[in-house]
Amino acid sequence: MSKTQNLLEAVKEGMIEKKAQNIVNIDFDGSINAITDHFMICEMSTDKQVKAVAESVEEVVFKNTKEKPIHKEGMENYEWVILDYFDIVVHIFQKEFRESYRLEELWADAKIQEIEVNYSSIEN
Repeated sequence: MSKTQNLLEAVKEGMIEKKAQNIVNIDFDGSINAITDHFMICEMSTDKQVKAVAESVEEVVFKNTKEKPIHKEGMENYEWVILDYFDIVVHIFQKEFRESYRLEELWADAKIQEIEVNYSSIEN
């Protein structure tokens, strides 16, 4: 598995650990003017939930890959947190802000994969 694939799996695991909703991977392979290889996007209802997911992603990614984000934003109010791992930029939104910015609609040539998670079948 490639470094990017390992990182994607770790990000996804960190999101799932805190029951993130509507997880999407935007793959920019072949996209014109792409600023990164992937966006991993999810949403939560409250600022506390966004914070928990952001912390979980950072912890799992570091545990599994020893990578730390090169840049972080949104840690003041937890409406929209960005964790930049260079090849992957993680976006953790409060639902209303995700609906407002609609990142999935900005790149028509990118591949969008919805990550299906059945939380009722996952034991805590």
